[in-house]
Amino acid sequence: MSVLKIGTRPSKLAVAQSTTIADRLIAAGQPCELVTISTSGDRSMAPVTQLGVGVFVSALRDALTAGEIDVAVHSFKDLPTAQPAGLRIAAVPQREDVRDALVTNGRVLGELGRGARIGTGSPRRGVQLYALGQGLEVLPIRGNVDTRIGKVRSGELDAVVVAAAGLRRLGRIGEADELIDPLQMLPAPAQGALAVECREGDTELVATLQAVLDDPGVRVAVAAERAVLATLEAGCHVPVGALADVVSDLDDDGRAVDRLSLRGVLGLGDIAEGAVVRASATGEMDDAEKLGAAVAHELLDLGAEDLPPAGLEGPANRWIGSTE
Repeated sequence: MSVLKIGTRPSKLAVAQSTTIADRLIAAGQPCELVTISTSGDRSMAPVTQLGVGVFVSALRDALTAGEIDVAVHSFKDLPTAQPAGLRIAAVPQREDVRDALVTNGRVLGELGRGARIGTGSPRRGVQLYALGQGLEVLPIRGNVDTRIGKVRSGELDAVVVAAAGLRRLGRIGEADELIDPLQMLPAPAQGALAVECREGDTELVATLQAVLDDPGVRVAVAAERAVLATLEAGCHVPVGALADVVSDLDDDGRAVDRLSLRGVLGLGDIAEGAVVRASATGEMDDAEKLGAAVAHELLDLGAEDLPPAGLEGPANRWIGSTE
């Protein structure tokens, strides 16, 4: 059996994520090796809003199309909503913790006083922190987990907010002082999920990846969340959060069925104003994209038309997107 070449970004977190995929395939009898590929997002410290959409995935996809690798592993939240021709998301594995994690020097979010300095690279996190009304000062930062947590340990910041999934995959979840309830802060669409991509024509490989790795419930939930993004035509510079859960319900005949519950949040105007609109809906499992579109349209009805256009200079676009 030939060795499967798995493409990954070179960061510690990306390698850790890709290693979990390789380990599962190896356990199923498929030899694998990791191939690190640097993306434009890895090589630049410029704001993602300046670099454009897909900066953390385009090099991996180019290598996949060229046949240099057989599989690419992405943080699903990095992917543009439009799927390129010739490539396929063959598997969406079991999801890691969807929550955001607060790292401080021993305090939780409610104990941070007015004026406390919190760092994050995410407009979504920033606007939701301001919306709490605690008088926090939210500062845009960029960098990997070590860089961000280092700003807390050095006293430069009082706290940072990062993805709990990243800390767990790096074996560092113990450094989180609080895992923020999604009722307080909705995660990014597809946060905690991975996308395992291959060429559309590699049908045997597609079947193997699906059989070994795919979690249908996660795939459906992520499809609903990303449909919110697609309908809003939003990118990393727009403060959007969404989370879908599979919930048990009763049909008209009293039988237990699974349905999809989706919540969305969208920040309006200047992030520091903390103005958000929220929407939610429940639908059938096979209507995930329709459900996501419905939530997005409700957000629009509630005021999302006031959102600044993409590329507009101003406070909202000081924010820098990053997967870590």
